[in-house]
Amino acid sequence: MIAETPAAPYFAVIFTSLRTEGDQGYAEAAARMLELAREQPGFLGVESARGDDGLGITVSYWDSEAAIVAWKNHPEHTEIRERGRSTWYSRCQTRVCRVERGYGFSM
Repeated sequence: MIAETPAAPYFAVIFTSLRTEGDQGYAEAAARMLELAREQPGFLGVESARGDDGLGITVSYWDSEAAIVAWKNHPEHTEIRERGRSTWYSRCQTRVCRVERGYGFSM
């Protein structure tokens, strides 16, 4: 699903990851993180895709850098992030960006 974001400027957190083999509780944790993120002040939306090769990209959108920091420091998110590093990902990268422009179309 394509996120419905407001007019720029706003912020995007791009999380790129390479999964390890097996689920090991990943699907349940990912669903919980999405549910929890949606409850956070400043959350605007999310887009996520994962290929058969295990490469995934998730982009979450936020109204401020302060909202991003609050999400990063949320205790449950911190716990799951550590589990990701130890169990679910062989590699990951997070990038934080300010969105200056946005445009598109729909049919």
